Amino acid sequence: MRLTLSLLILSFFFAHCTQEPEVPQSGTTAPSVTDRPKGKLFIIGGGKRPPALVQTLINASGMEEGGYGIILPMSSGEPDTSAFYAIKQFTDLGLASSKFRSYNFRKGSYPQAAIDSLRNARLIYITGGDQNRFMDVVANSPVYDAIHEAYHSGATIAGTSAGAAVMSEKMITGNERRHPEYTGNFRTIESNNIEIGEGLGLLNTAIIDQHFIWRMRMNRLITVVLDHPDQTGIGIDESTAILVENGNAATVYGGYQVIVLRHPEGQTVTQDSLLGGRGLELNILLPGDSLNLD
Repeated sequence: MRLTLSLLILSFFFAHCTQEPEVPQSGTTAPSVTDRPKGKLFIIGGGKRPPALVQTLINASGMEEGGYGIILPMSSGEPDTSAFYAIKQFTDLGLASSKFRSYNFRKGSYPQAAIDSLRNARLIYITGGDQNRFMDVVANSPVYDAIHEAYHSGATIAGTSAGAAVMSEKMITGNERRHPEYTGNFRTIESNNIEIGEGLGLLNTAIIDQHFIWRMRMNRLITVVLDHPDQTGIGIDESTAILVENGNAATVYGGYQVIVLRHPEGQTVTQDSLLGGRGLELNILLPGDSLNLD
């Protein structure tokens, strides 16, 4: 009797020890940890940059502690002038001009020494001008890759006006398909009108519009959000900026407001060429207010 019981116990033990490990069912594995960038974004809506706003950028980047900054003026039709004044806004606040370099990259010409310098910069500042001109040089280039590497390694990427628009993955180009003659007035909310191009993709859940309140661009942002309900529309006014940390936490700085528009229901309808939608969310953020981009 004892021998039989012992054999049964041993049989049970070996059966379970040699059993194949259980394979998790599809969909039950733990999600991977999101790779948050170590750097910051400082996105300025254009216009004048008051000293207090520039000082906030200096503080955020840690430029007073060391490292160097790089100016990218490729958006501008006058890149040398644009770079000069971009550097001047920092030297006026006490930073040495020797801490800054300017690289006016040309399409197809990306010197390796300049790319290496860009990759290791503490601050990268993109000037205003034409965002399409900038992306024509940068898209699918070593400059694009170096900016992303710098951002994920801890650099602050800043931009004003066109330099703000390029931050988005889906970038407002400034062109209207239905009304190609530029007037600066966005009088309609129509489908297939606001042209969207490829930006830097430092923000992939939000689309940035700039000079927002001053130039009355609400119709444009409404159209963009109705066309792209998966994106948050962020309209930044002049002399105003958002500081994005950890890839998703934004805080408003400067003198004016930031408009945040979302379409959580995601149901956009078209009647002829007119766009419609219900349940849009509008928030008007003041300096000091925060926003979660997730």
